[in-house]
Amino acid sequence: MILCIDLGTDMYPAISLAYESAESDIMKRRPRDSKKDKLVNNKLLQITYLQIGVLQACAGFFNYLIVMGDHGFLPKHLKGLREQWDNRNINNLRDSYGQEWTYESRKNLESMAQTAFLLAIVQASY
Repeated sequence: MILCIDLGTDMYPAISLAYESAESDIMKRRPRDSKKDKLVNNKLLQITYLQIGVLQACAGFFNYLIVMGDHGFLPKHLKGLREQWDNRNINNLRDSYGQEWTYESRKNLESMAQTAFLLAIVQASY
């Protein structure tokens, strides 16, 4: 799944480079000073991890909780539910509205919520 996301999100920027216009004076420029001009600096790291990363994580969790809540598991009900959720012997787990869920239906819902999480990360990267 991660490979599909990686390939899917890297293809469009790579293709767009083919349509970028050529720089006529590129060979006339002096090379960068490797001691002074860093390719990755603190500002770039802060924007990448602190701003964009937090935004993508929030979008992912928001979508995850929307899918779970839409199917009856509100966020306050999810806390502390993992042990029962993963127990194959429990086939009558009640959600926030009293609906009973089997192990298979819970795992199907979990897959849907994880997919929504990953799609939100991909969407937020554009």
